[in-house]
Amino acid sequence: MFENIIKFIRQLYGSNGTIPLHEPRFIGNEKKYLNQCIDSTYVSYVGEFVTRFEDIIKEYTGAKYAIATANGTLALHAALLLAGVKNNDEVLTQALTFVATANAITYCGAKPIFIDSDRETLGMSPVKLEEFLKNETIIKDDGFCYNKQTGNKISACVPVHIFGHPVKIEHIKSICGKYNITLVEDAAESLGSFYKEKHTGIFGKIGILSFNGNKLITTGGGGMIITDDENIARQAKHITTTAKVSHKWEFFHDEVGYNYRMPNVNAAIGCAQMESLPKYLDNKRETAALYKVFFNELGISFLVEPEGCGSNYWLNAIILKDRVQRDEFLEYCNNNRVMSRPIWTLMNKLPMYQHCQHINLENAQWLEDRVVNIPSSVRV
Repeated sequence: MFENIIKFIRQLYGSNGTIPLHEPRFIGNEKKYLNQCIDSTYVSYVGEFVTRFEDIIKEYTGAKYAIATANGTLALHAALLLAGVKNNDEVLTQALTFVATANAITYCGAKPIFIDSDRETLGMSPVKLEEFLKNETIIKDDGFCYNKQTGNKISACVPVHIFGHPVKIEHIKSICGKYNITLVEDAAESLGSFYKEKHTGIFGKIGILSFNGNKLITTGGGGMIITDDENIARQAKHITTTAKVSHKWEFFHDEVGYNYRMPNVNAAIGCAQMESLPKYLDNKRETAALYKVFFNELGISFLVEPEGCGSNYWLNAIILKDRVQRDEFLEYCNNNRVMSRPIWTLMNKLPMYQHCQHINLENAQWLEDRVVNIPSSVRV
């Protein structure tokens, strides 16, 4: 069976060599815009391509404001600070995610609490989220939610749209509103994904995107904060630009700031990449459809977009019968130069997060034992 899978993937990508998991494509104006950027001499965060890229993302996602950053992790760190997350606060997120989500929470001096996943979406389970809040927290006289066990304030909730598949974000948003918890969306993997025709990342108070080298479109490294809140947007740009007060010549900074802005040279690539996004999305949906038919015939579950959603199918994934078959498949594929990888190790198993609170993670563990990503690049 594994041999047939390798053969099918090679046919899809037309290659007898190594097939990467997800490699970038540069088929448009990337070199042209890079040359324009270099010729302008504005290669750092001051430059026309940064503003242009932010405008393109605003128009595409429907967000009122967009602030470009050097990468998605920095965007999430800044977003959490802007959401009011402070030292010794606690932040709800999911155990099944890339480590950057938990790391950004930790950068704020806060502690993550890990919630179980939904098997359909791979993202945070709203049922398990509400169960935790109902049993483990109280609303105090100040109107905020506190952890009964630690006494700490729970200031934010960070669901993650895994592999571009939207979580049940409306349900999660409703729960967060009930408990006065700020919703911050980690949409790093879901540019081009929609929940009920609304782009991911704009349901919460703040959302973030990533343009890392392995994402659907890339700026080499890059991220974006998106929000509909004018005050948050203004403050986001301020603190990510070292909190420098605008002046013709004087250097004056009015608070602790961060050197997080996206360089113009990266934004130039992003502007060109966004011109190709519709073509990339069509290509990836076609690939996912072919994978779905193929794996259905083999009796292997292929992860599809949740009902009512449009996924970007950033990384295609299959669900194998158990961890033994998962590891056998990974060994076979990678030995045969077809890259595949398991989903992430649960955050509560990592040494720096073993002490963090979590409730029953049965779904997350089930997924960790079975989910494998297979080659997902845009086919050329």
